[in-house]
Amino acid sequence: MKLGLVTDSLAHLSFPEAAAVCRKLGLEQVELGCGNWSPAPHIDLDTLTADAGKRRELLDTLDANGLTISALNCSGNPLFPGEKGERDRAVAEKTFLLSEQLGLKTVVMMSGLPGGCEGDKMPTWVVTSWPPETEDILRYQWEVAIPQWEKLVAQARSHGVERIALEFHGWQLVNNVENLRRLQAAVGMTVGVNMDPSHLFWMGGDPLAMIDALSDCIYHVHIKDVRTEPASAVNTMLDTKGVLEYKTRSWNFVTPGTGHDESWWRRFVEALRSAGYDGALSIEQEDYTIPVMDALEQASALLHRVIV
Repeated sequence: MKLGLVTDSLAHLSFPEAAAVCRKLGLEQVELGCGNWSPAPHIDLDTLTADAGKRRELLDTLDANGLTISALNCSGNPLFPGEKGERDRAVAEKTFLLSEQLGLKTVVMMSGLPGGCEGDKMPTWVVTSWPPETEDILRYQWEVAIPQWEKLVAQARSHGVERIALEFHGWQLVNNVENLRRLQAAVGMTVGVNMDPSHLFWMGGDPLAMIDALSDCIYHVHIKDVRTEPASAVNTMLDTKGVLEYKTRSWNFVTPGTGHDESWWRRFVEALRSAGYDGALSIEQEDYTIPVMDALEQASALLHRVIV
């Protein structure tokens, strides 16, 4: 396995500066956000897809720092109703093109979430089978999702992208093993998983069990932890406060090792190995309780210890 970083956490740095930080941390790969929910601090899709010289400059910067790209990331909502969904799908297709131009085979995405019925302007997330209207919503959402994902998979394949790694997350139609298998049954195994344990923790899943269940389609891995906070006892884990309100939230994204200890992360890596995974371990830094560089140094040090 190779240690890497989602470079969004270094958005305040130029790309050469961010690459130098990765080298200093002993990392080997970067995951580059291309837009949608990423601010894309180090990628300009329009410029890079049009200019081979700029692509060469990007690769030269990486090479000078001993780095390669694990994947491009265009996570957004390709199923959003109306123009917003069209824009997110356009970013996805440009990301597929840039992947082809850079010789990459994996793109990280999320499944997206449609509205609840025809004419809806906003997505609707259903988390229970009651009241009965929820079943009608889900039926409609899958009717919308499958044709759109058939098109996305076809676009990806036309650009040589062999693996779309979907990240399980709340407010997504695909947020667990069963839902992923349902989508795969409709559109094929081009679609697999970006295994990010953090969201599984707050949704009540067991990442180790999920690794075993998805051993045939783990296409990428994010490294991010969650700590359950005292407020969860009275407010539950369904917390809608912003991530910067970390002092009063039921759970927080935290640096690996501070939500689940080093022994857990060792078991996580061992489970991935047992499942046959030998790809990127991409640190996604979203711990707002400590300075960015402190978090990255702690995360990379822990990962260097557990992958030996």
